[in-house]
Amino acid sequence: MSPVSSPAPHGPSSLRTVQVLGGGNAGSSAHVRSLTAGLVARGVRVTVCAPSEAERAYDFVGAGADHVHVPRSSDPGSVSALRAACTDADLVHAHGLHASFRAVLALSGRRTPLVVTWHNHAHAEGARAHLLRLLERRVAKAATVVLGTSSDLVDRARRTGARDARLAAVALPGPRTPDGPEEPERLRPKARAELGAIGRPLLMAVGSLDRHRGYDVLLDASRAWRDLDPLPLVVIAGEGPLRATLQGRIENEGLPVRLIGRRDDVGELLAAADLALLPSRWESRSVLAQEALHARVPLVATDVGGIPELVGDAAELVPYGDAGALADAVVRLLGDPERCETLRERGVRQATTWPTEDETVAQVLSVYDELTQPRPLS
Repeated sequence: MSPVSSPAPHGPSSLRTVQVLGGGNAGSSAHVRSLTAGLVARGVRVTVCAPSEAERAYDFVGAGADHVHVPRSSDPGSVSALRAACTDADLVHAHGLHASFRAVLALSGRRTPLVVTWHNHAHAEGARAHLLRLLERRVAKAATVVLGTSSDLVDRARRTGARDARLAAVALPGPRTPDGPEEPERLRPKARAELGAIGRPLLMAVGSLDRHRGYDVLLDASRAWRDLDPLPLVVIAGEGPLRATLQGRIENEGLPVRLIGRRDDVGELLAAADLALLPSRWESRSVLAQEALHARVPLVATDVGGIPELVGDAAELVPYGDAGALADAVVRLLGDPERCETLRERGVRQATTWPTEDETVAQVLSVYDELTQPRPLS
């Protein structure tokens, strides 16, 4: 990953921006941390409005920003706190649907440009799904520019009423694996021993235990692996509302699956895996997919959302919801070392096509300049 470069040649900026986070999405929080460091390096003044727990986890102040605690969206004081924080901003940049909706409310009656980045698609069913569609429409129409992290998100923003929707350059911020390229290999035996995967294949999935992640399909697929020798172990890192349901199935059906909760060492665990699994109903720029390819871990993923665009030919893609196809793809890869090595090599090449952190900052700053610089009289 390229480091953030020194300030741009045109000189330091006097721009003051406010970055708005809901605090619930690790991908968008890491992106804002990376973006903040790059903007500050170019002389931009940055205030990050996010819950205090997000500041503790990502240290925006350490990246050079001011931090203003803005409670989560369920707190009635969140909009007024955000409105006060945005008073002198030249531009506001909100990340995610709920943070963006609060920014729209906070900027009501003001002419401050609003940039919105959609990192993912909000998932819900029934009445809540209808509410989310209304929020999306309100945000898309109110934003000056909507940046989507995948082409289908850009198309969605345009269909929803965005006047200006563009594809965002979003880098994978810094590796989660520690201390350089030799360290993951040294840690691999320790990580496999801790997970109980000595002498057996380790299959790794990462993400919140929510319905859209497709873990019910993954558990269905794992039934087909019970006759393999050695028996693969599926490890799922993450927490969420479906934990009890999934754990109940694992125990009742005798599935070779472990739920290990939320972890801070996902990079080390992933680097120890034989395969990475991404069975989601929908993903944009999946962090797991990017980390797997960077770590040379063959990936089996669903052919949905932004995944094909992200991974190209560097992963095995299967239809969402097809447990048989997922199971078969895993069995094929476990029995085909040459195919796995091909995917590793393609993954390294594919990763070189992704935006760097420096390119991400440069694109965002060009949007900011476009929206805030005085235009010459015709």
